[in-house]
Amino acid sequence: MKIQYLPHTADVRMRISGSTLEELFKAGMIGMGNILKEGFCNKNNPIDNKKEIDIQAVDQTCLLIDFLSEILSLCYVEKSIYCKGEFPVFTATKIVGTIYGTHINNLDEEIKAVTYHEAQVRCKSDNQWETIVVFDI
Repeated sequence: MKIQYLPHTADVRMRISGSTLEELFKAGMIGMGNILKEGFCNKNNPIDNKKEIDIQAVDQTCLLIDFLSEILSLCYVEKSIYCKGEFPVFTATKIVGTIYGTHINNLDEEIKAVTYHEAQVRCKSDNQWETIVVFDI
């Protein structure tokens, strides 16, 4: 799993990769959490919040954006950052599972939206999944 933050004029760009599609999605969740509160998902925070998710989309790129958007909404509603997940159902078009988070008092950065701009989930020739995610801040 790899997360790389890229320069962008007004937004935050993040290149994520993983050895599986599920690992790519988890990298996106961790990367977004670390934007909301710097380095938060890299620490061993106590889990005190869990939410069930059930997301379906037409393809894996839409699924990733919908997945991250759902988590972002839950971050604001539940005042939590989610860094871990278990997904008994995980396909290119459907995720069912549980995300685990930690309540927080404040954010370092506010993300308005997860955008489709530049997003294209793909499996490269080295069998690594990769995409760029742009966050509107």
